[in-house]
Amino acid sequence: MHPGDHRVCFVGDSFIHGAGDAAGLGWPGRVAATARAAGWDLTAYNLGVRRDTSVDIAVRWEAECEARFHVECTPYIVFSFGANDMTILDDALRVPIPESVDNFRNIIGTAKHHCPTLFVGPLPVNDAAQDVRIISLCAIYAQLAADADIPYLSLAQDLAGDAAWRHAVAAGDGTHPGAEGYALVAERVSNWPAWWFNATNQK
Repeated sequence: MHPGDHRVCFVGDSFIHGAGDAAGLGWPGRVAATARAAGWDLTAYNLGVRRDTSVDIAVRWEAECEARFHVECTPYIVFSFGANDMTILDDALRVPIPESVDNFRNIIGTAKHHCPTLFVGPLPVNDAAQDVRIISLCAIYAQLAADADIPYLSLAQDLAGDAAWRHAVAAGDGTHPGAEGYALVAERVSNWPAWWFNATNQK
């Protein structure tokens, strides 16, 4: 057992929330369960909100995380957003790329001074045109994260080409996968060397 009050806030959109997962776990719930099975004393807070863009997250993340870190603990934050920024609404992106970039830079720039921070890149939605935009944004975010020395897990291109992911989304609501799709993401996060709470990391 790895002692200590480790608290992780997962902040993002419907993919963090786990929309479409009948088990109600999404990938954060599965990642947290795997960490606890590995002996970590981990409290996971799911702060995913459906349809949230980087604009919405920029407004709320700091207060929501602080409310969960107000007692003595070891805090961590995992962000994942961007797919909704790349949605077309009224013939325009919901969030223009320069604004999305500014939001990303400001969010992670502030967060990394609070506590250890990771970013899991935006996930594809099985719409060819939007997935191209998401993959492009993911590459931009990855470079910004590298510049800020924040570990970044790129998944958009990998999953967009993964038959199991596409099947899971097609079998769901056409945008979000069911349990099988979230399990694919959870496996990648749990095995990511940057993820703090796996079987090989020791505290």
